[in-house]
Parts: sequence; structure tokens; C-alpha cells
Amino acid sequence: MRSPEVETVHWNPRIPVVAGRIGKFVPIRRRAQNFGDLLGPIVVEGLRPQVPPPARRRLVAVGSILHLAEDGDVVWGTGRNGKIPVDRHTFHSLDVRAVRGPLTRDFLLGRGIEVPETYGDPGLLIPFVMPELSQPRVRSGVTVIMNFNDARERSVPGSNIPSQIRVLSARSPVKTCLRAISESEFVIGSSLHAIVVADALGIPARLVRSSREPLFKYEDYFSGTRRDLSFAATIGDALRMGPHEPLTFDLSELLDSFPRDLWTLDG
Repeated sequence: MRSPEVETVHWNPRIPVVAGRIGKFVPIRRRAQNFGDLLGPIVVEGLRPQVPPPARRRLVAVGSILHLAEDGDVVWGTGRNGKIPVDRHTFHSLDVRAVRGPLTRDFLLGRGIEVPETYGDPGLLIPFVMPELSQPRVRSGVTVIMNFNDARERSVPGSNIPSQIRVLSARSPVKTCLRAISESEFVIGSSLHAIVVADALGIPARLVRSSREPLFKYEDYFSGTRRDLSFAATIGDALRMGPHEPLTFDLSELLDSFPRDLWTLDG
């Protein structure tokens, strides 16, 4: 018999090493290792009670992975993926504690699922579980992190990037991405979680419009943090526009909604 555990559902499939149509004919695959999709287990591990859970459960947290949810799962801070067809959402009942934003809430309400008005991407809580990222440090330079799919398709908007700007792959190790963001004066990119982490750490940031990703997740996140969404068309435009409105959103409700009861006898 397997011991009880709480599985933190996250997206990290094996994908072709070679992108595009040629990748279908090259059998070599490796994990996506997209840093934003790997934040869920880190945040959950940092917040969970350090005791064995009484029963096996699934917790869906962080990322546009609502379509991975199954009946009976606990949902905390995840969001719908605008690219995923409605019929790929096969669940009928969920235990929802929080969602990324009101667009995801509306989608679930339309399916008859009760959803509290508790919003926020749990990546915003990274300073609570890795306080060292918030320690006083010398911040310098601009870091660019584009969405995983933008980089794979070699379609980065404004690809003529000045040499003094650091460009970091979203597939770099999680701690490398977090450290680079924490040491930056300004963060630019189409990677939503690069912006989320920058917001969490109080670092100025600006979204660049993705050439591959629908608007849904960006609109969901910004409306959930009660801000207007505005994009830069290119990295050069982002430099000229400067940062978007800073985060002033109260994170206490999101933090309080963390399902600690999954690790107690009441879970």
C-alpha cells in the first residue's frame, strides 16, 4: 500500500528536443523544465505543515493547468489556459480555495462549481518561502525572460536586444531564474511568472506581448491583482515604456487560503 501523500500537480511533460514539425521525427525528448510551472511544488513545500498527510490528495496549484484537475482535487491559485479547449476540462466537482483571477472564476462558475472571490498566483508568495530573495542586495541591469513557447518558436518580439541586457531562458534552473530576477533593476518578458516573481519582490517589470500565448492568463492575473493590463510590443518598447503599475494587492487572503487542512486529520 502506498503511503499517504499530497501530490502537487504541475506541468512538466517530456517534449521533443527539436521544435516544430521536425521534432515529430526526432524521438529524443526531455522535460520542459519551464521555471514558472515548477514554482508550485516549491511554494507548497514551503507553506505546508511538516507532518505526513492523513490521506492521499491532489493539489492543483500555480500555472495555467486547470485542465489537469480531476474530480475531488483541491484547487489553489491555478488558472485556466486560454489555449485549451473547453471539452478538455473533464472535471465536475472541485474543492476550490483560490484561483488566479476572476476570468478563471467565471469559467468555473459557468460549470456550476463554487469558487470564492480569493485571487492571486501563488508565485506571489515566493518571498514567504524563500525570504533570502528579499534580502537587501545591489540590484543592477535588465533581465529578459520570454515565455517558454516564444523561445521555442524563435519568435521573440524585438529580437535585436541590446548587448547590455541579460536574456535568460525560462528553462534555466528555477533557482537561477529566481536569483536573476531578484538581482535585477528591471524585468521584461512574456513569461508570466517572471513578471509574477518580480511583482512579488517589488522589482519594476513590464510585460512584452507574446507571439504564441493567448491573452487570457495575463488578463486573469492582472485583473486578479486589481490592475490594468498593458503590454509592450517589443523589448525596445518595454525599455521606453518603463514598468507597469506596482503590486499593492493584499496577499493575506491568498496566504490564508492555503489548504493546510490537507495535512491534518480534518483534511
